[in-house]
Amino acid sequence: MSDLGAFPNGLEALEDRLRQDLAWLELPAKAWVPPRVVDGRPVVDVVIIGGGMAGLVASGMLKRMGVANHVVLDKAPAGREGPWVTFARMRTLRSPKQLTGPAMGLPALTFRAYFEARYGREAWIALDRAPRETWMEYLVWYRRVLELPVQNGISVDAILPRDDGMLDLICRQGGREETMTTRHIVLATGRDGLGGPFVPPIANGIDRKFWAHTADEIDFSALTGKRVGVIGAGASAMDNAATALEAGVAQLDMFVRRKELPRINKFTGIGSQGVVHGFAGLPDEWKWRFLNYAMGQQTPPPRPSVQRVSSFPQAHLHLGSPIIGLEQEGDHVVVRTPKGRYAVDFIVFGTGFKIDLNGRPELAAVAPYIRLWRDRFPTPAGMSNGELEASPDLGEAFEFLETEPGACPALAKIHCFNFPATLSHGKLTGDIPAISEGADRLARGIVRSLFVSDREKHFENLEAFDTPELLGDEWEEDKTGVLPELSSERT
Repeated sequence: MSDLGAFPNGLEALEDRLRQDLAWLELPAKAWVPPRVVDGRPVVDVVIIGGGMAGLVASGMLKRMGVANHVVLDKAPAGREGPWVTFARMRTLRSPKQLTGPAMGLPALTFRAYFEARYGREAWIALDRAPRETWMEYLVWYRRVLELPVQNGISVDAILPRDDGMLDLICRQGGREETMTTRHIVLATGRDGLGGPFVPPIANGIDRKFWAHTADEIDFSALTGKRVGVIGAGASAMDNAATALEAGVAQLDMFVRRKELPRINKFTGIGSQGVVHGFAGLPDEWKWRFLNYAMGQQTPPPRPSVQRVSSFPQAHLHLGSPIIGLEQEGDHVVVRTPKGRYAVDFIVFGTGFKIDLNGRPELAAVAPYIRLWRDRFPTPAGMSNGELEASPDLGEAFEFLETEPGACPALAKIHCFNFPATLSHGKLTGDIPAISEGADRLARGIVRSLFVSDREKHFENLEAFDTPELLGDEWEEDKTGVLPELSSERT
């Protein structure tokens, strides 16, 4: 087997192979959706909000299925979409390097193919996990080679249902407002896509200058020589603690409610194609049972992330230490736990994210009509779970459902392709392992909806199609009409 090697044309050779693979598979499919115009402007068939990994693979799937008239909008500058080079502070991805992720079943589109083309086979063998900056470079390459229609620097201020069943997006770019009309919207907006960072109410009593969430921009250089407290011990909390230590903080205290760190990643341990394709078919009570148990066990931080923190002598781990008080005293904050009081100059909350539809201004016009799991399913006794209760109840193509049928039909055209879809569909929308399978399910549902909606036009096209298969000269009719006589004599 040839090695593309680490030479200048490695990517060029890989891209040639990818083009050949796509050509052999006759991909992307030809465009087939009839164009529409409203209010004097063309309608976009699908708008994807979010140009991170989920948005890119959703775009790739729609393109391969012939939905050419779609666009991806992202508020970030090109190359800074998603968390990878913004608030993600781990050194490497947490997923194993060999996962195919957004490759859509195409070997030449995998991260491994990209990495080997740039750095060679030996470098791949030596690699433990993908550096997050290299993963971002891979996604930039992915977008380029598939020629995906991403537009950067555009935020979506509002999603407004129309009387004709379509949707208006009020977009903003560089202070200029524009209205875009579309038939479907995909919310590929990540972990906090239907809410935002969760910070416990106890933080309300201290000045904002004293704290940040792990999803915030943090100037770690300003913390050099300071005392820093980190609340939580998940992966993001560990990564932020390590970044602070590497910036030269004088002391770091990590406060953990649990009496010991979780050690087993339960859901990953049962990962299989059965889970990927079967979870959505589970009865409601089993969906709830699976996720409530996994969330209760919590996901342990990666071992390298913990070792990255524990290697510093000024790092201190406080187990069994829930925060029972925060008191601002002059130029610092005192953290109170059942085990004592600790003075810190700055606090980082590694407390995860929340689902809060009312906290997303772009969804204000539709949020009151969105059906949640608490509307669908009575919480089982002993399994109360605020995040699951607030999760949206989604249809087969990740579309929102109405709390009251007929109250907001446009919800069927808004697809929740982000983390809160997990209870309805399983882990297909936010993590690397099954993102292609999720995008395939999403795109097939949108294609079905578009075709059904345009059935009259497609039938007109059927009637109007007049390209002959036969030209009439293939076989001339025998016009004699006479059958040859059969002899009555026996031989």
